[in-house]
Amino acid sequence: MLNIVLVEPEIPNNTGNIGRLCVGTESRLHLIHPFGFKITDSSVKRAGLDYWVHLDWTDYQNIEEWLETVPDPSRIFLFSSHAETSYLDNTFRDGDWLVFGKESAGLGPQILSRFPNHLKIPISPLVRSFNLANAVAFVLGEAKRQISVP
Repeated sequence: MLNIVLVEPEIPNNTGNIGRLCVGTESRLHLIHPFGFKITDSSVKRAGLDYWVHLDWTDYQNIEEWLETVPDPSRIFLFSSHAETSYLDNTFRDGDWLVFGKESAGLGPQILSRFPNHLKIPISPLVRSFNLANAVAFVLGEAKRQISVP
């Protein structure tokens, strides 16, 4: 099972869509406060449809609380448009932690400086970034593909 971590998500529809993606891929969703919405927000539930009740998710007050649950920090992968290595060149394993930042600013230097595994999603220079839910879908799909190949 893969672990999707959203640090300070701001847009409820993205989180709802990612929640539905996690249900469909049997992945866990980890949400780190503060959020730009309430989990009870109808937008989260609408985007997650009736799948939200099946979602394996946990929320944490801060990064430190989340880190206490990570058995192997070497399997934490941070996604940043400033990274040098493409996620397509990485080898993923079951149980990995895929960490994405908030929609407006990505991951801040306080978390980027703590972990060495920074990955990017290749993108045209005409576009600054992908929608968060789409970015998670790209990476999660590739990680699941790698894990399922014997």
